[in-house]
Amino acid sequence: MDEMTATFANFMPIILMVLIFYFLLYRPQKKAQDARNKMLEALKVGNRVITVGGIYGTIVSLTDEVVTLKIADKVEIEVARSAINGVAEDKKNVAA
Repeated sequence: MDEMTATFANFMPIILMVLIFYFLLYRPQKKAQDARNKMLEALKVGNRVITVGGIYGTIVSLTDEVVTLKIADKVEIEVARSAINGVAEDKKNVAA
């Protein structure tokens, strides 16, 4: 029994490091990635969004990979769906 306990005690720091890695790094990153994927799947025409580059626009059309944004009158751009950083607040709420 003493030999088994000593072996377990030798591996205890490694086990603790794996647990710390999981709870402090992997798990929060996975939750954030899942939330981002849900947001990207929930996009629909008419949503006001902000891109990773900081461009605000309203979705005019979208496919699985490309989103067309209206950023000004008669100005539309296409961006990758993955370039959408999040859904933005309405202009009315932001100005207030």
